[in-house]
Amino acid sequence: MNKIKVLFVCIHNSARSQMAEALLQHHASEMFQVESAGLEPGVLNSIAVQAMQEMNIDISRKQTDNVFEFLKERRSYNFVITVCDESQSERCPIFPGYSQRLHWSFKDPSSLTGTEEDKLRDTIEIRLN
Repeated sequence: MNKIKVLFVCIHNSARSQMAEALLQHHASEMFQVESAGLEPGVLNSIAVQAMQEMNIDISRKQTDNVFEFLKERRSYNFVITVCDESQSERCPIFPGYSQRLHWSFKDPSSLTGTEEDKLRDTIEIRLN
């Protein structure tokens, strides 16, 4: 069986797209080949790592990837799903072949304020959505 190829994209590939990739991989790896990347790759968000550890999913060793490098490698996907805000999602490149683009906007965990506990609670809320 050919797996459905999915790419999650956000700005830094540090939280939202990483969590989405890990969740789909965790729950349906037999059906999906999942990757994530960012428009401007940054550093993995430690609060996102903690939020995923709450579910016993370890993303602590994940690297952030550049979506434009995936494009240069001519990777193809069945679905390209942006998880940043609408204006940023428009910067996502068009991949070769047929792919359906979807946009699921989630609040950016790096913009959260408050204590570390507040940020973790809010990141878990983002993850649950």
